[in-house]
Amino acid sequence: MAHHETGWCSAVVVDRTPIKIKPDLVRDPRFPQHCCGNVTYGYAKQMSLTEIAASFLGVGNIMLIIRRSAWNYPFALAMVTLYFFIFRDAKLYSDAGLQVFFFAVNVYGWRAWVRHRAAQGDIKVDRLDNWQRYTWIAVSLIATLCWGAFMQRTTDASMPYWDASVAMLSIGAQMLMIQRKIDNWHWWIVVNLVSIPLYVTKELYLTAALYGLFLLLAIWGLVEWRRAEDQQA
Repeated sequence: MAHHETGWCSAVVVDRTPIKIKPDLVRDPRFPQHCCGNVTYGYAKQMSLTEIAASFLGVGNIMLIIRRSAWNYPFALAMVTLYFFIFRDAKLYSDAGLQVFFFAVNVYGWRAWVRHRAAQGDIKVDRLDNWQRYTWIAVSLIATLCWGAFMQRTTDASMPYWDASVAMLSIGAQMLMIQRKIDNWHWWIVVNLVSIPLYVTKELYLTAALYGLFLLLAIWGLVEWRRAEDQQA
């Protein structure tokens, strides 16, 4: 029923009147999947393979973080590169921009962990005191509201505040992880709980499943880092 034309894709609506649709609309996850089937299928297949690759890299990254291995960072760099394109095409611009931040921060974190291990002989963990914890929570909430408002006013971002909450909380979690704070796992647990329904809504089902696994790994990481803290005492 559908056929291709140069730079465009044709579809037939209920009254059988042919209309022309730009390919970038077909790529939008909100666009009906039965329209322009060949284009959509090729795009979906490509994105599925990208999501699968990013998912495996993500699992490897978290497993190595739990073990407090600095080798988690190469996995993270490859994963965030792939997720930049996944989130960009889903119009989750806060999440896409977050991957650029993550790339830079992971380069810094890799160097910081290697230097710390060289000085201490192992990756030692620490935790926030109560005042620091409340400050991090307040800053995360304010940053979410400000960034969500900015994205809503300046872009066509889908679900800007929801997306912003994932982005800002993830930044907090990443910064705490680089500082080897046990509290980073509390932040990641919240990030995962917020992310799963968002990605299901955007039909990024594999990514949602991955974040479900991340949730379990974050709980495991919290337990393991607390155990490491007890052994340091």
